[in-house]
Amino acid sequence: MPSVGHVAVGLAAARLKGIPDGFTTWSWASLLVVLSALPDVDVVAFLLGIPYGAPFGHRGAIHSLAFALLVGIVVWAGARRLRLPAVPVAVTGCLVMASHGLLDTLTDGGKGIALLWPFTNARYFAPWRPIPVAPIGARLFSRYGISLMAYEALLFLPGFVVAAWPRRLNRT
Repeated sequence: MPSVGHVAVGLAAARLKGIPDGFTTWSWASLLVVLSALPDVDVVAFLLGIPYGAPFGHRGAIHSLAFALLVGIVVWAGARRLRLPAVPVAVTGCLVMASHGLLDTLTDGGKGIALLWPFTNARYFAPWRPIPVAPIGARLFSRYGISLMAYEALLFLPGFVVAAWPRRLNRT
């Protein structure tokens, strides 16, 4: 999946959760968008010669629920050290990151997602797969890739609407 859907999830989560003490609107939304897209750093595996289907290949361990939990613990520790509300920040960050692998199971290509790594290296897809798999790398910016991103923006329009919905003004 291109990052469009993951960005929508991060932005919507930032809006729905509200801004924890110590964050600005932009820093909170940015953190959640980065965490929602973070699992795709595993595309570097291709450059390192790691096969797609390997445990640390694309859509492998870094897309797992266990890895999302591990990142949640790291976020908790970082928030605690910075004297930020550690539990809500970590739980929200963990859930947003876990959404990445779950959403990727809804795509129609690839070799599946290693959601249950390290317990198994099996890769999974959801029974319903309405999201076309995106090209990787520069091909994402081809005519096909751009049309796919536009389709995904439409598919995730509700998330963008939630993220952009105006806050109520306090009337005195």
